[in-house]
Amino acid sequence: MVKSSKSTLHLIVPTGTQIVLRTDVFVHASQIEYPRGSVAEIVRPPDDGGHSYRAKVTDGAEFSVRRHEFSILKQVKAGPMGDPAHVLAEYDLYENVIYKCVVGSQAYGLERDSSDVDRRGIYLAPAELEWSLYGVPEQLESRESEECYWELKKFMVLALKANPNILECLYTPIIEKRTPIADELLARREIFLSKLVYQTYNGYVMSQFKKLEQDLRTSGEIKWKHAMHLIRLLLEGVTILRDCYVPVQVSEHRDTLLAIRDARMTWEDVNTWRLALHREFEEAFRLTKLPDEPDYAGANSLLIKARRSTVGGASA
Repeated sequence: MVKSSKSTLHLIVPTGTQIVLRTDVFVHASQIEYPRGSVAEIVRPPDDGGHSYRAKVTDGAEFSVRRHEFSILKQVKAGPMGDPAHVLAEYDLYENVIYKCVVGSQAYGLERDSSDVDRRGIYLAPAELEWSLYGVPEQLESRESEECYWELKKFMVLALKANPNILECLYTPIIEKRTPIADELLARREIFLSKLVYQTYNGYVMSQFKKLEQDLRTSGEIKWKHAMHLIRLLLEGVTILRDCYVPVQVSEHRDTLLAIRDARMTWEDVNTWRLALHREFEEAFRLTKLPDEPDYAGANSLLIKARRSTVGGASA
């Protein structure tokens, strides 16, 4: 289930916030009663969330009011649109998952006995919710079960940008659930591959390399798991550009990659391998047969077809 947002009643509402009274308030000094729904402004908050606020209405009268006796005007005006999680709580969007796969160490062939099982995938929201005022979340995430499912449009946008995590979802060898729409997406997954892979993967690798170098300068140590994944991403990027598919499983490099993770290789050796792979990456980019950009029209056609499948309860 998509859980509703937690109550914020324990937070201090700051001075100047416009509020709406939830109850009638009688001000003894002026002998005036302000009815429920009246607008006021916080002029002095309490030191903690358990005491009264001082509020002032437009005629200048001030009074004390407890937090449970008023709402914040901005939230009142937004209505349920201001807290879509409250509306979404009526749905179990996990029932709309159309694709479920395993990524991470299990899919890479780098798992150990203690390795988690990371599940990722896609969900396709029902039409009436997608078209509603409240919209749908871009992703469903459960930290407890290590699961994350992107809404189909979000997933496809990230895939078109050559996001490595998303491309690996499309090419993982471990698939636990796939509907007809997911089957069609997988059958045409090559439409997401383009020369953008070079730019995106280069950005990820260079960013990670800078962090590792910074760690080395500041602490004399590096995060070896991150170093392993830097090399793995380079290996993956080279193959995508050269062979036009995403090689999620890297079992042939398992021993060497795990040697990096376990700090059984020196940083100098790792960096030497990195530089060699960068040269391969540059050469693969020069020779790649991938198109300059992904097939946006094809992706859009798939998305529209999927959206239509949710109308009238049709199966995805």
